[in-house]
Amino acid sequence: MVSMLGLLLKLLKPKRNSGSNRPRQQEKTQPNLAANLEMVHSRFPLTPDLVIRQLTIGGTDTAAAIVFFDSLTDKRTINSDILQTLTQQDHSQQATKLPVFPNIGSFTTTSSWEQIDESILHGSTALFIDGQQKAIILDTKGWPQRSIEDPQIETSLKGAHQGFVETGTQNIALIRRYVPSRELKAKELIIGRRGRSKAWIMYLEDVAHPEVLQELEDRLQNITVDAVLNTGELVEYIEDNPYSPFPQFILTERPDSAVSQLLQGRFVVILDKSPNVLIAPTTFVSFFQNIDDYSTRWLISSFIRLMRFLAFVIALLLPALYIAFISFNYEVLPVQLLFSVAESRTRVPFHPLLEALMMEITLEMMRESGVRLPAPVGQTVGIVGGIIIGQTAVQAGIVSNIMVIVVASTAIASFIIPNYDMGTAIRLLRFPMMFIASMFGIVGIIVGIMVLLSHLAGLESLGTPYGTPLAPFRWPDMKDTFVRLPVWTMIKRPKGARPIQSKRAGNSRSKGDAP
Repeated sequence: MVSMLGLLLKLLKPKRNSGSNRPRQQEKTQPNLAANLEMVHSRFPLTPDLVIRQLTIGGTDTAAAIVFFDSLTDKRTINSDILQTLTQQDHSQQATKLPVFPNIGSFTTTSSWEQIDESILHGSTALFIDGQQKAIILDTKGWPQRSIEDPQIETSLKGAHQGFVETGTQNIALIRRYVPSRELKAKELIIGRRGRSKAWIMYLEDVAHPEVLQELEDRLQNITVDAVLNTGELVEYIEDNPYSPFPQFILTERPDSAVSQLLQGRFVVILDKSPNVLIAPTTFVSFFQNIDDYSTRWLISSFIRLMRFLAFVIALLLPALYIAFISFNYEVLPVQLLFSVAESRTRVPFHPLLEALMMEITLEMMRESGVRLPAPVGQTVGIVGGIIIGQTAVQAGIVSNIMVIVVASTAIASFIIPNYDMGTAIRLLRFPMMFIASMFGIVGIIVGIMVLLSHLAGLESLGTPYGTPLAPFRWPDMKDTFVRLPVWTMIKRPKGARPIQSKRAGNSRSKGDAP
């Protein structure tokens, strides 16, 4: 007992500060080339793609060396703009001892090994000159990258056929093409301690709210992890309610969609090495809007948007309503329909809940298998699998004909939702609604709807109410909610974006074309 008490006191005793937690003095380069190259070898062991090329500066007898990663740099820039400048030009008459590179976009000098390491690891080239204290960092980035292509997920009938890529600077350029304005700002941040990824917050300075900007910047800077690989991971670190099934930020791969949100006063977060950008703050209604809504006549767009909200209700409640009507509230069905349902269920030995669960889980499995397989094979598996499984299940008496219709209608309705994250949330919430309906019938469904509505009313996105313009209610924003009125009637920006400049510039109809 005494020994255990002594061990406990030893563990609880505060440890002395041995000095390991003190800030380490930053290492500096030396004016000796051999010492610097030896330090490079010690800092980058087991790196076969690291290239160290020693040379003599033209017109002098000064030794130098360039250090770069073979897989991250542009070889043409190194050979023609750096090596030829150093070796083939006469530098003996230069007033300064540092060579000049007229064809290099940008270069800096530093004596910090940490900055040199980070620059080399991001595709730059370090030039060490014997007798010089500082190293020259040359911009020679040239890693493998994908060309700009048509978006794969967010397809559009009339929108642009350009999508974001994995290079952050190219994504910034795509946005600047749409908004060539001095008010478009891009604030750069570094996220991650090991995989230091660059992130940019883009916004219109005269439109976006500075408090929202500060809140977003604080959340991004408070991320302390090894690395953030994509915007999907980034969302989980900065969202207001991580336990909500509903997405609180929009992820898009379309530059025109991102610019449309920018013009409303929202913020776009670009993460290097990610083909999607993050849009914040968002509202529940914004997940049902699509870029094609604004390139189609407003009557057609309004009809399609109303159909999306109807599809949301069907995808969420149709299986639950089927279970409630069959198990509890069959008296609300017309007599002829009731007879038809009863006849189709005469051979089904399972409870409606189990019947619905089997079909819904089978549908989800086919959907996921179609996504993971190659495109031609995936489509074939989805179509053939659905037909064969549905017909065979009915013939075997495992499910009823009505159940197959319900599941097929639910699947079609879920495909209409334009945002993938919102569609996934609806697919998930469908199952608890089915369980509630099997226990309490229509009353349980109504209670479930009330719980969802209260949850949506309490959600926030960067401190902005998620349910606006419905909760809190804002009548001017209803012009672009369930229906879309003509764009020339949308004089003001939506309050859900919290813009400081509410009126859109030049958003009016010419008098000559007035109806």
